[in-house]
Amino acid sequence: MNRLAIAGVLRLGTLLSLLAAATGCAPLNPPPPVDLVSTAPPVIAPPVRATGPATGSLFHSASYRPVFEDRRARLVGDVVTIQIVENVSAKQNSTSTVGRTSDTKAGITALPFMGGGALGKLGVGASSSNAFSGKGGTESTNTFTGTITTTVVEVLPNGHLVVAGEKQIGVNENVDVMRFSGTVDPRSLQPGSVVSSTLVANARLQSRGRGAQGEAQAMGWLSRAFNSVAPF
Repeated sequence: MNRLAIAGVLRLGTLLSLLAAATGCAPLNPPPPVDLVSTAPPVIAPPVRATGPATGSLFHSASYRPVFEDRRARLVGDVVTIQIVENVSAKQNSTSTVGRTSDTKAGITALPFMGGGALGKLGVGASSSNAFSGKGGTESTNTFTGTITTTVVEVLPNGHLVVAGEKQIGVNENVDVMRFSGTVDPRSLQPGSVVSSTLVANARLQSRGRGAQGEAQAMGWLSRAFNSVAPF
Protein backbone atom coordinates (compact mmCIF):
# COMPACT_ATOMS: atom_id res chain seq x y z
CA MET A 1 0.00 0.00 0.00
CA ASN A 2 2.86 2.37 0.82
CA ARG A 3 4.48 1.65 -2.52
CA LEU A 4 1.25 2.50 -4.34
CA ALA A 5 0.95 5.77 -2.42
CA ILE A 6 4.55 6.70 -3.18
CA ALA A 7 4.04 5.85 -6.86
CA GLY A 8 0.93 8.06 -6.97
CA VAL A 9 2.79 10.97 -5.40
CA LEU A 10 5.62 10.57 -7.90
CA ARG A 11 3.19 10.53 -10.82
CA LEU A 12 1.49 13.67 -9.53
CA GLY A 13 4.84 15.41 -9.05
CA THR A 14 5.93 14.43 -12.55
CA LEU A 15 2.69 15.76 -14.03
CA LEU A 16 3.01 19.08 -12.21
CA SER A 17 6.63 19.40 -13.33
CA LEU A 18 5.67 18.82 -16.96
CA LEU A 19 2.89 21.39 -16.73
CA ALA A 20 5.25 23.92 -15.17
CA ALA A 21 7.85 23.29 -17.87
CA ALA A 22 5.25 23.62 -20.62
CA THR A 23 3.98 26.95 -19.35
CA GLY A 24 7.11 28.40 -17.80
CA CYS A 25 8.47 29.71 -21.10
CA ALA A 26 5.31 31.67 -21.87
CA PRO A 27 5.43 35.36 -20.95
CA LEU A 28 3.40 36.30 -17.88
CA ASN A 29 2.07 39.48 -19.44
CA PRO A 30 2.42 39.38 -23.25
CA PRO A 31 1.99 42.66 -25.15
CA PRO A 32 -1.10 43.22 -27.30
CA PRO A 33 -0.66 41.54 -30.72
CA VAL A 34 -0.34 44.76 -32.74
CA ASP A 35 1.95 44.85 -35.79
CA LEU A 36 4.12 47.95 -35.56
CA VAL A 37 6.70 49.58 -37.74
CA SER A 38 10.17 49.42 -36.20
CA THR A 39 10.75 52.32 -33.82
CA ALA A 40 14.54 52.06 -34.04
CA PRO A 41 16.25 55.31 -35.06
CA PRO A 42 16.36 55.42 -38.85
CA VAL A 43 19.64 55.32 -40.70
CA ILE A 44 19.79 58.66 -42.49
CA ALA A 45 21.83 58.37 -45.64
CA PRO A 46 22.99 61.45 -47.52
CA PRO A 47 20.58 62.31 -50.34
CA VAL A 48 21.56 61.02 -53.76
CA ARG A 49 21.71 63.94 -56.11
CA ALA A 50 20.72 63.29 -59.68
CA THR A 51 23.52 63.81 -62.12
CA GLY A 52 22.88 66.52 -64.63
CA PRO A 53 24.50 69.39 -66.33
CA ALA A 54 26.66 71.46 -64.05
CA THR A 55 24.87 74.78 -63.72
CA GLY A 56 26.83 76.11 -60.80
CA SER A 57 23.63 76.51 -58.75
CA LEU A 58 23.63 75.87 -55.01
CA PHE A 59 20.00 74.66 -55.06
CA HIS A 60 19.37 70.95 -54.54
CA SER A 61 15.82 69.61 -54.63
CA ALA A 62 16.59 66.80 -52.17
CA SER A 63 17.23 69.27 -49.36
CA TYR A 64 14.62 71.81 -50.41
CA ARG A 65 12.96 73.70 -47.54
CA PRO A 66 10.33 76.36 -48.32
CA VAL A 67 11.21 79.77 -46.93
CA PHE A 68 7.77 81.37 -46.82
CA GLU A 69 5.85 78.60 -45.03
CA ASP A 70 5.92 76.90 -41.66
CA ARG A 71 8.57 74.28 -41.22
CA ARG A 72 7.03 70.83 -41.68
CA ALA A 73 8.39 67.30 -41.77
CA ARG A 74 9.29 66.02 -45.20
CA LEU A 75 12.57 64.08 -44.88
CA VAL A 76 13.71 60.93 -43.06
CA GLY A 77 14.61 61.81 -39.51
CA ASP A 78 12.14 64.69 -39.17
CA VAL A 79 9.70 64.52 -36.27
CA VAL A 80 5.90 64.46 -36.44
CA THR A 81 3.67 64.96 -33.40
CA ILE A 82 0.61 62.72 -33.32
CA GLN A 83 -2.45 63.87 -31.42
CA ILE A 84 -4.17 60.61 -30.53
CA VAL A 85 -7.95 60.99 -30.47
CA GLU A 86 -9.56 57.60 -31.02
CA ASN A 87 -13.23 56.97 -30.25
CA VAL A 88 -14.69 53.63 -31.25
CA SER A 89 -18.32 52.92 -30.45
CA ALA A 90 -20.44 50.03 -31.65
CA LYS A 91 -23.99 49.10 -30.74
CA GLN A 92 -26.20 46.35 -32.08
CA ASN A 93 -29.70 45.22 -31.15
CA SER A 94 -31.62 42.30 -32.58
CA THR A 95 -35.15 41.03 -31.95
CA SER A 96 -36.77 37.98 -33.50
CA THR A 97 -40.25 36.55 -33.08
CA VAL A 98 -41.52 33.35 -34.68
CA GLY A 99 -45.04 31.98 -34.28
CA ARG A 100 -46.96 29.14 -35.83
CA THR A 101 -50.49 27.86 -35.20
CA SER A 102 -52.31 25.00 -36.93
CA ASP A 103 -55.79 23.50 -36.44
CA THR A 104 -57.19 20.34 -38.02
CA LYS A 105 -60.69 18.88 -37.71
CA ALA A 106 -62.27 15.84 -39.38
CA GLY A 107 -65.68 14.20 -39.04
CA ILE A 108 -67.50 11.14 -40.39
CA THR A 109 -71.16 11.55 -41.34
CA ALA A 110 -71.97 8.18 -42.91
CA LEU A 111 -70.66 4.67 -43.43
CA PRO A 112 -72.08 1.76 -45.39
CA PHE A 113 -74.80 -0.17 -43.55
CA MET A 114 -74.89 2.48 -40.80
CA GLY A 115 -77.27 5.38 -40.44
CA GLY A 116 -76.20 8.98 -40.15
CA GLY A 117 -77.63 9.35 -36.65
CA ALA A 118 -75.21 6.81 -35.20
CA LEU A 119 -72.20 8.77 -36.48
CA GLY A 120 -73.36 12.25 -35.69
CA LYS A 121 -70.88 12.77 -32.85
CA LEU A 122 -67.95 10.90 -34.38
CA GLY A 123 -65.13 13.27 -35.28
CA VAL A 124 -61.39 13.88 -34.96
CA GLY A 125 -59.66 17.15 -34.21
CA ALA A 126 -56.09 18.31 -33.62
CA SER A 127 -54.42 21.63 -32.99
CA SER A 128 -50.86 22.81 -32.36
CA SER A 129 -49.20 26.07 -31.46
CA ASN A 130 -45.53 27.03 -31.44
CA ALA A 131 -44.02 30.38 -30.53
CA PHE A 132 -40.47 31.69 -30.16
CA SER A 133 -39.25 35.11 -29.08
CA GLY A 134 -35.64 36.24 -28.72
CA LYS A 135 -33.88 39.52 -28.06
CA GLY A 136 -30.21 40.40 -27.84
CA GLY A 137 -27.93 43.39 -27.85
CA THR A 138 -24.24 44.31 -27.66
CA GLU A 139 -22.56 47.64 -26.97
CA SER A 140 -18.87 48.56 -26.89
CA THR A 141 -17.19 51.94 -26.38
CA ASN A 142 -13.44 52.61 -26.41
CA THR A 143 -11.76 56.01 -25.99
CA PHE A 144 -8.03 56.74 -26.21
CA THR A 145 -6.43 60.17 -26.09
CA GLY A 146 -2.83 61.27 -25.81
CA THR A 147 0.15 62.75 -27.64
CA ILE A 148 3.29 61.11 -28.98
CA THR A 149 6.10 62.46 -31.15
CA THR A 150 7.28 60.12 -33.89
CA THR A 151 10.12 60.08 -36.39
CA VAL A 152 9.89 59.79 -40.16
CA VAL A 153 11.45 56.42 -40.97
CA GLU A 154 10.63 56.30 -44.69
CA VAL A 155 9.44 58.58 -47.47
CA LEU A 156 7.22 56.79 -49.99
CA PRO A 157 7.49 57.50 -53.73
CA ASN A 158 4.29 59.57 -53.61
CA GLY A 159 5.72 61.74 -50.83
CA HIS A 160 3.77 60.23 -47.95
CA LEU A 161 5.67 59.79 -44.70
CA VAL A 162 5.94 56.53 -42.75
CA VAL A 163 6.30 57.49 -39.10
CA ALA A 164 7.03 55.45 -35.98
CA GLY A 165 7.75 56.36 -32.40
CA GLU A 166 7.87 55.11 -28.84
CA LYS A 167 7.41 56.82 -25.50
CA GLN A 168 8.24 55.36 -22.09
CA ILE A 169 7.27 56.91 -18.76
CA GLY A 170 8.60 55.33 -15.58
CA VAL A 171 7.10 56.03 -12.15
CA ASN A 172 8.54 54.09 -9.21
CA GLU A 173 8.50 50.44 -10.34
CA ASN A 174 6.01 50.87 -13.19
CA VAL A 175 6.79 51.77 -16.79
CA ASP A 176 4.09 52.86 -19.25
CA VAL A 177 5.06 52.17 -22.87
CA MET A 178 3.28 53.69 -25.86
CA ARG A 179 4.14 52.90 -29.46
CA PHE A 180 2.67 54.35 -32.64
CA SER A 181 3.23 53.92 -36.35
CA GLY A 182 1.40 54.83 -39.53
CA THR A 183 1.47 56.70 -42.84
CA VAL A 184 0.95 60.47 -42.96
CA ASP A 185 0.09 62.69 -45.91
CA PRO A 186 2.34 65.78 -45.61
CA ARG A 187 -0.57 67.96 -46.74
CA SER A 188 -2.42 66.96 -43.55
CA LEU A 189 0.31 68.34 -41.30
CA GLN A 190 -0.53 71.42 -39.29
CA PRO A 191 2.09 74.06 -38.45
CA GLY A 192 4.74 72.47 -36.27
CA SER A 193 4.30 69.05 -37.97
CA VAL A 194 1.25 68.13 -35.90
CA VAL A 195 -1.44 65.77 -37.17
CA SER A 196 -4.46 64.04 -35.67
CA SER A 197 -4.42 60.25 -35.47
CA THR A 198 -7.71 60.17 -37.39
CA LEU A 199 -5.79 61.39 -40.47
CA VAL A 200 -3.08 58.71 -40.22
CA ALA A 201 -3.39 55.73 -42.54
CA ASN A 202 -2.52 52.20 -41.41
CA ALA A 203 -2.32 53.47 -37.83
CA ARG A 204 -0.96 51.03 -35.25
CA LEU A 205 -1.17 51.95 -31.58
CA GLN A 206 0.07 49.92 -28.63
CA SER A 207 -0.11 50.90 -24.97
CA ARG A 208 0.92 48.66 -22.14
CA GLY A 209 2.50 48.74 -18.71
CA ARG A 210 5.58 47.01 -17.38
CA GLY A 211 6.58 46.41 -13.81
CA ALA A 212 4.71 45.53 -10.64
CA GLN A 213 1.36 46.76 -11.93
CA GLY A 214 1.58 44.69 -15.10
CA GLU A 215 2.67 41.60 -13.18
CA ALA A 216 -0.28 41.99 -10.80
CA GLN A 217 -2.67 41.79 -13.76
CA ALA A 218 -1.07 38.62 -15.13
CA MET A 219 -2.36 35.13 -14.38
CA GLY A 220 -0.06 32.83 -12.40
CA TRP A 221 1.69 29.97 -14.15
CA LEU A 222 -0.13 27.28 -12.18
CA SER A 223 -3.53 28.79 -12.99
CA ARG A 224 -2.61 28.95 -16.67
CA ALA A 225 -1.48 25.32 -16.53
CA PHE A 226 -4.79 24.14 -15.12
CA ASN A 227 -6.74 26.30 -17.59
CA SER A 228 -4.84 24.75 -20.50
CA VAL A 229 -5.72 21.17 -19.51
CA ALA A 230 -9.17 21.70 -17.98
CA PRO A 231 -11.82 19.86 -20.06
CA PHE A 232 -14.52 22.42 -19.23
